Amino acid sequence: MSRHGSAIFGIFPRTDPIVVKCDYVVVGGGTTGCVVAARLSEEADRSVLMLEEGPRDLNPYIHIPGAYYKTAQGPLLKRLEWEPTAAQARTDKPTMVQARVLGGGSSVNAMIYIRGNPGDYAKWETLGANGWGYNDVLPYFLRSENNNRFCNEVHGLGGPLGVSDIDYIHPLTRAWLQACQQAGLPYNPDFNSGSQAGCGLYQITSKSGRRSSAATAFIKPARKRPNLDVRTGATVTRILIEKGRAVGVEYLSLGRRFVVRAEREVIVSAGAIATPKLLMLSGIGPADALAGHGVNVIADLPGVGQDLQDHIEISLIYQLNGPHSYDKYKKLHWKAAAGLNYLLFGGGPASSNLIEGGAFWWGNKDEALPDVQFFMVVGAGIEEGVEAVPGGNGCTVNLGQIRPRSRGEVTLVSANPADNPRVAPRYFSDHADLEAVTDGTMAALDIMEKPAMTRYVSARHVPLAAMKSRDQIRQFCLQTAHAALHPAGTCRMGQDEGAVVDPRLRVRGVDRLRIADASIMPTLISGNPNAVCIMIGERAADFIKAAA
Repeated sequence: MSRHGSAIFGIFPRTDPIVVKCDYVVVGGGTTGCVVAARLSEEADRSVLMLEEGPRDLNPYIHIPGAYYKTAQGPLLKRLEWEPTAAQARTDKPTMVQARVLGGGSSVNAMIYIRGNPGDYAKWETLGANGWGYNDVLPYFLRSENNNRFCNEVHGLGGPLGVSDIDYIHPLTRAWLQACQQAGLPYNPDFNSGSQAGCGLYQITSKSGRRSSAATAFIKPARKRPNLDVRTGATVTRILIEKGRAVGVEYLSLGRRFVVRAEREVIVSAGAIATPKLLMLSGIGPADALAGHGVNVIADLPGVGQDLQDHIEISLIYQLNGPHSYDKYKKLHWKAAAGLNYLLFGGGPASSNLIEGGAFWWGNKDEALPDVQFFMVVGAGIEEGVEAVPGGNGCTVNLGQIRPRSRGEVTLVSANPADNPRVAPRYFSDHADLEAVTDGTMAALDIMEKPAMTRYVSARHVPLAAMKSRDQIRQFCLQTAHAALHPAGTCRMGQDEGAVVDPRLRVRGVDRLRIADASIMPTLISGNPNAVCIMIGERAADFIKAAA
């Protein structure tokens, strides 16, 4: 099939624009969009067009778990400035990154497979997301999953998404898990069992030593279908709405303008930052704000762009007394040895995601469930914005408050689609978040002081060793916390006036338009949201098929 489709899509060349026809158009080829497009294309008599702004997932680093240090930085990411609060007293211009490649975050993230806990979905239902309780969503997790260790009432076998144990576990990860147990945390063999408390090894989205992204798991097997057209390098600028119905989209590609006419539905899966931006550019959002930018108001939905939630993260960086982390593989001969091992046997350090172990524990002791997540990063300077250490051998402990109470917003700065939106997360605007992160940081510092870890550590690099009191650590958290890159909630699901979509993901006030991505979450789940985005895609596809 050509890049611009086949006869089933009814392409009719025009001077300007080029018109394309299909049954369904999916805006965004990220985690959720890939699932939706692949599942809809299972019906052979329905044509599906998926549009992704970034390139195809051909970069070889995407598919090697150990190359996370490459995908966590570099050209596959789009950088957005976010506004710190006055209390954070930052003089820099902090940025958050969003994936810009086929597969979205699932092509560049650390692959950690976490579903949250049953209480997250109970909370969704209390907020108006009827039919999204834990027992409702569990079958969709099972449908997508192909787990290489578990097969039971909470884990699936035979689905398209590879979920695997990490074959190569670094000794420093094991030492840190022992230190956690010395600090009183129990060992948890499965964070997705329904009970998260404790420390343990993460499972990741991989299969046979290679990343299992939404693109490789769902789109790659579906590409042979003549009714599926996947276009990359396509920037959608507007949803076309006529008489209260979504009828298609406009997009730019290779300097040309295209108009897509969707006979059945438009599904927006552009993510929690880009989705509300696209809706507002299309006249769907807070009427006064849109009118102020000269945008014609089609549906006055004040909730579009509101309720922005994100996990905020703290990074503790340690200098090691020897080559005890993956940092030694920065040296050419070690890198060559790891590459050869992976090439010949598919194993060794390159098969690790570099963040093999973690924990869920309490910051706020009044919470019924753990509210802080920990990550042992076996290296320093791996992720964008996190510095390396003198001497080159280090490790990092990341932690974040996983049920934030603070709420921010995404708003337009102009009616120009080329302008990034204003992103104001308002981290720590609810004081409880700062206190929880501070308590979590104190716990992480204590773990690193346990005998299992002290034999490897020569110095604490960040925060400075002189920072010891709780007040000092609180100030450190306030000033250095960074985005965990899990934005959600900006087109939230519900039934109140602030909700943007109903429980079947239909946009209020506009027919034939749905949203399927992290923006629909009423609250951010307790942990990495990639698995939840896949579940949302599975449910969205079922809703759309039922409507047809």
